[in-house]
Amino acid sequence: MTLRFCCLGSGSGGNAFVVEASDGRSSIRVLIDDGFSPRELQRRLARAGVDLVSLGAILVTHEHGDHAGGVAAFATRRQLSVYATGGTATAAGFDRRLRRLHTIRAGIELQIGPLQVLPIGVPHDASEPVQFMVSDGERRLAILTDLGHPAQTVITRVSSLDTLVLEFNHDLDMLRQGPYPPSLKARIESDVGHLSNAQSIQFLESIDRSRLTRVVAAHLSLTNNRPQLARAALGGLGMPVHVQCDVADQALGLDWQAVGPP
Repeated sequence: MTLRFCCLGSGSGGNAFVVEASDGRSSIRVLIDDGFSPRELQRRLARAGVDLVSLGAILVTHEHGDHAGGVAAFATRRQLSVYATGGTATAAGFDRRLRRLHTIRAGIELQIGPLQVLPIGVPHDASEPVQFMVSDGERRLAILTDLGHPAQTVITRVSSLDTLVLEFNHDLDMLRQGPYPPSLKARIESDVGHLSNAQSIQFLESIDRSRLTRVVAAHLSLTNNRPQLARAALGGLGMPVHVQCDVADQALGLDWQAVGPP
């Protein structure tokens, strides 16, 4: 069994990841979030070499438009199952619009084909938000793109990962000196907003990294961060040379990456 993922785009302009488990004879692919229009999502899926019919389900982290804005239209068109918490489903209107809606709860693992999926409750200003850890039984991937702060409850859940996709939303000085109105700055900097580069490093310092082979910085603000700043923060952590560090781009995403050692 192999486990891999790609990012179709990550940031306030839209988020979507594809996770694939394959045993060489058959495979399953799930979409985590969809903050794009159906046409834009299909364009990005085609760029990643993903056939629409190969998608088995959509997992939704929370109702904000950059994560869930395209879910209902795409799921209806493709007749896909959607997995979301009750709070997310109500806030996004899924409970009124989707027939194949499955309600999930933080901390309760679900099985989608060979994929073991654990929804993780997170501090974020949404209605019952979660992020996801996915495993094929051997390798573990966590995608954590919206966290208000490095919560110990989340750190405990995601220790001993092979691959971590982690929010590096903003550089604190850029945010404070930038053009956003004070209310938005306060929201982003709050304990239910988004992680700064420094907080992301704090998170990484707190988890068990003994199995870690890849870290991907994601959900970078186009206004309040730069890829080179995220990379510099990761470089300052002094991770072993075998740990690959990447940055997911809003426009180009990130190409397919294997989870676990080669």
